[in-house]
Amino acid sequence: MDYAKLPSDLNGIHIHCVGIKGTGVAALVEILHARGALITGSDVSERFYTDEILENLNIKALPFSKDNITDDIKLVIYSSAYSTESNPDLIAASQKNIPCLLYTQALGAISQTAYSCGICGVHGKTTTTGLCGSIFKELKLSGQVLAGSIISSFGGCTFTSKDIAKCKEFGKPVFIAETCEYQRHFMSFCPQKIILTSVESDHQDYYPEYEDIRDAFVDYICKLPECGQLIYCADEAGAVEAALLAKNKRPDLVLIPYGEGAGGDYKLTFGRVEKGRQYFTVKAAGECFISVPGRHNVLNACAAVALNMQILKSAGKNTFDYIKNIKDGLENFSGGKRRSEITGRAVNKHGQEIIFIDDYGHHPTAIKTTLAGYREFYKGHKIIVDFMSHTYTRTQALLEEFASSFESADRVIINKIYGSAREDASAAKVTGEILAEHASKYHKDVTYCGEFDEAAEKGFEMLNEKSGSEYPDGYVFVTMGAGNNWQVGTKILQMFKK
Repeated sequence: MDYAKLPSDLNGIHIHCVGIKGTGVAALVEILHARGALITGSDVSERFYTDEILENLNIKALPFSKDNITDDIKLVIYSSAYSTESNPDLIAASQKNIPCLLYTQALGAISQTAYSCGICGVHGKTTTTGLCGSIFKELKLSGQVLAGSIISSFGGCTFTSKDIAKCKEFGKPVFIAETCEYQRHFMSFCPQKIILTSVESDHQDYYPEYEDIRDAFVDYICKLPECGQLIYCADEAGAVEAALLAKNKRPDLVLIPYGEGAGGDYKLTFGRVEKGRQYFTVKAAGECFISVPGRHNVLNACAAVALNMQILKSAGKNTFDYIKNIKDGLENFSGGKRRSEITGRAVNKHGQEIIFIDDYGHHPTAIKTTLAGYREFYKGHKIIVDFMSHTYTRTQALLEEFASSFESADRVIINKIYGSAREDASAAKVTGEILAEHASKYHKDVTYCGEFDEAAEKGFEMLNEKSGSEYPDGYVFVTMGAGNNWQVGTKILQMFKK
């Protein structure tokens, strides 16, 4: 069997996953397990949040070893963090001539067995995929959804419909998946439809210039089949540019805009924020609401409505029959892990509420829009953000953009930079302290605390001050970034419990 072209029914096929605790691999494990595969895997002993996902599937991560590769294994899937030349599992698999697929290649193989829809963009991929899946779950169609983090309404990183084997709509299941632009990983995916949320300069270690990353998105869009649909954000300049460039290359493509600036079915009108809900209107669906903060998440919700409606149309369904299901799906979405995730609550010595939030935002645009969303959503709260920048290359390339992105926060704590394993920290021309100095040019209250213990002490001190008459409801304390500074929030929570 050619395992680069996986069958949709994997019943009884033994697949071994190297780096099984990685977010992407763990999500793929859920998909494969639901299709009947027998899964084993290996990883480091350190506990991650994905351990809970694996435990729910009765899978225990083994230490890396050549002995993990038994003769009944038909396929090995591995994370890009591990090398076929140095990892003992992968070396043993090669010696036994067992096919080995990189995670993104395996995701691509799965996409070939389904009616696949890819979610892409520099910002909002995970949340948009979670919103898509929460709606799809309510439509009762046969298929699976894979996101890059745990989604509360899924109970894991994925959702699988109960009747996936029936595949009645398209003759094969629908597969909605988050697809990543880094190192052009999404080029392994085979989409029937694509959502494009945004295109900006990012991953400067791989895409030195904006045009490099833009062209990668254009090439991915051009993987669509004849008359394939691109659902793109009409309010985001990079997404519009990529869409038009792809259309010039492929005139057959069907461009479907969404957002405030869109015409047609998916024109968005922002509404009010009231009692923990954001109301908005999508022309084709009427008034809807979500319970997560930020105008950017309203855009993500609009994209999710658009994709699900287009799937319904392609399946020969009348979308008007599903309006309530779509609204129910939006209502059921409560976010994802590290995506505006409320991690705890406390009360300071003045009896004021403190809401602790952790968010993965690691690009200046994401920081700015997310904090602006909190400002609108938590109007009566003073906002303190603890930020840890991710990678020296990104921080250096976008230094001023990062420095000026905290305007919606009242107080800012900057940590040391969380470097990538691919970078030489000693050769970096930027540090967390330099970022804090630049941020001070734009914001009146910036403190540099390189280490987490120092940041926690400072944060605890700030949170025990009176928030002031302007903020009668207390505080929001946000840990933000793609690093591990979520520990700052955890440490402060523990300090309040003493």
